[in-house]
Amino acid sequence: MATLPKVLLWTRTDVPGAETVVFDDRRGLVARGTQQAVDPIPYLARYELIVDDNWQTARLDVSAEGAGWMRTIRMQRATGRWRATTGEQGDLDAALVAAGQRRVGFPGIEDAARLERALDVDLGGSPLTNTLVIRRLGLLNATPDRPTTVMAAWVLLPSLEIIAAEHTYTPLGGNRIRYESDTFRADITVDDNGFVLDYPGLAKRG
Repeated sequence: MATLPKVLLWTRTDVPGAETVVFDDRRGLVARGTQQAVDPIPYLARYELIVDDNWQTARLDVSAEGAGWMRTIRMQRATGRWRATTGEQGDLDAALVAAGQRRVGFPGIEDAARLERALDVDLGGSPLTNTLVIRRLGLLNATPDRPTTVMAAWVLLPSLEIIAAEHTYTPLGGNRIRYESDTFRADITVDDNGFVLDYPGLAKRG
């Protein structure tokens, strides 16, 4: 496995947790990361993300693991179509119910056709995946206050369910990007390479 030249660390501000990623963004993106959080139950997620030269996602591998359970997913996009391969050991639902939380769905997506317009993945709780849209659309150099709505393959953690979700990004100038999804909105501050510095209500780099 090749070494990667850069590393970033985010501390979660919504729940106790953190994310660390090592990566290379010289031609698209190759990234390997870990995410830890305690919501809805404590879990550790590991991922590998491959993005092509046009900043379109080619592959995402994720494993999520907690006490007595583990789920995995591999998402690949080729010839305009997504395929997802999933695996499960133990019983995540049993762990959730024991902690007083609601049950979740199965990993993956029932109808991959819903993702036909999706060029990006959005890994739940991960500031890294916001960079994919920012770089692909060139939002740091775009005219301010012109929103763009994209379809993303939203991967929920820790369940690894995949949801087709519309996200809207609006450049605000000064390395600030407004992110909106349904009723949620946050004004994100990024560095000159489009990587998140401060995502209010989610995470902060440090």
